[in-house]
Amino acid sequence: QVQLVESGGGLVQAGGSLRLSCAASGTIFSFTVMGWYRQAPGKQREWVALITPGGVTNYADSVKGRFTISRDNAKNTVSLEMNSLKPEDTAVYLCFADSNRRNWGQGTQVTVSS
Repeated sequence: QVQLVESGGGLVQAGGSLRLSCAASGTIFSFTVMGWYRQAPGKQREWVALITPGGVTNYADSVKGRFTISRDNAKNTVSLEMNSLKPEDTAVYLCFADSNRRNWGQGTQVTVSS
């Protein structure tokens, strides 16, 4: 059983920055892809970014150039540095980590005020 726990969410003004972290515990596998989704009220879950074990990254167009994903394979953590935040970035951010299945965290709220 894998547990993923996110941290680092909060309230920030537009143009500000936040750093989200996600730590895995429990029966740890060697995760393949790790990353982040987000879900705003009344909207579908939206993919944000992913990173491979070798450090190859990919981003949604809406966050490209503003968000940076990173991971520590030894610690089984994945982070998301978010800069130049916009009100439309307001959402619950959920991390995921793929092993023999996709594992999800519970989410952390990010609120960007205008």
